[in-house]
Amino acid sequence: MFTQYALSYGFDLLEPYIDELTMLTHYTKHHAGYTTNLNAAIEKDPSLNKKTIEQILGNLDAIADEKLRTTIRNNGGGFYNHNLYFSTMSPTGSRSPSGALEAQIRKDFGSFDALKDSLGKAAIGRFGSGWAFLSLTKDGKLVVNSYPNQDNPLMDKKGDTPILGIDVWEHAYYLKYKNLRGDYVSAFWNVLDWDSVGAIFDKSR
Repeated sequence: MFTQYALSYGFDLLEPYIDELTMLTHYTKHHAGYTTNLNAAIEKDPSLNKKTIEQILGNLDAIADEKLRTTIRNNGGGFYNHNLYFSTMSPTGSRSPSGALEAQIRKDFGSFDALKDSLGKAAIGRFGSGWAFLSLTKDGKLVVNSYPNQDNPLMDKKGDTPILGIDVWEHAYYLKYKNLRGDYVSAFWNVLDWDSVGAIFDKSR
């Protein structure tokens, strides 16, 4: 059974950048719903019981039942994406990368500001609901990619591993920022914990 990432901070502690009601609703309603629906879907296919979420999302074509595959794609993606999202935010922690991650960012993007610009544009430019990701390719390069709905890089065949995701579904920001997605993306950098992102980067290499 899959479980939500356990928050290490209170729902109100990302204020004023992400408001308490948004965090509460996002985590206890949306993320919890994806988790519950994923576990219910997994029960319908015993072959999936012992697989990791990464293994499942990386091989969706192996699920013969088309309806079940779609359910797992949507809810499994929602579960994975939100675990990543919530685990890389914090009221404390570094607001800039360091160590091996910083070096890789400079190598692949030229500067930290250039990465923020690229990732921000991918998030703001995503039409409708979706995500922007910073991912690590199989050959160790950092890339920015954007996906609709709850899709993510694990679902295509390139083998990229997400290390950071920005949720641009309206439920992630609309209560506070209304239609000003760009303001939410700008605020996001103030709660992103680069220590956590760096740990995921190190583990993924």
